[in-house]
Amino acid sequence: MAPIEPFKRSSAMVRKIDMPLARFAIGDVVRHKLFDFRGVIFDVDPVFANSEEWYEAIPEALRPPKDQPFYHLLAENMESSYVAYVSQQNLVADDSDEPVDHPAITTMFNGLEGGRYQLRPEHRH
Repeated sequence: MAPIEPFKRSSAMVRKIDMPLARFAIGDVVRHKLFDFRGVIFDVDPVFANSEEWYEAIPEALRPPKDQPFYHLLAENMESSYVAYVSQQNLVADDSDEPVDHPAITTMFNGLEGGRYQLRPEHRH
């Protein structure tokens, strides 16, 4: 029987994958740096994953690079609740310890503990 040769990686197999690191996690409460709203993160895209039409609708002077994490938020401002899609560069942690008043919170999260919403077990994967 012939000896088994060690596995060799070809140069095509060895490629660096640049994956931006997410600063925030699902359940974190965050605030937008430029606009007056805050929200709870319920999903994270490692890079921009929305439509080109949506991206082009952002004024060019405010348009963030696509190669960073983007967050889906259950968001609120003084007038309404809505879902927002925000780049990492435009978010900061909200340390107010105030709950987010969004009607979908209870369908996705169990409650606020230690400044973070706890994802319901049926939404974990």
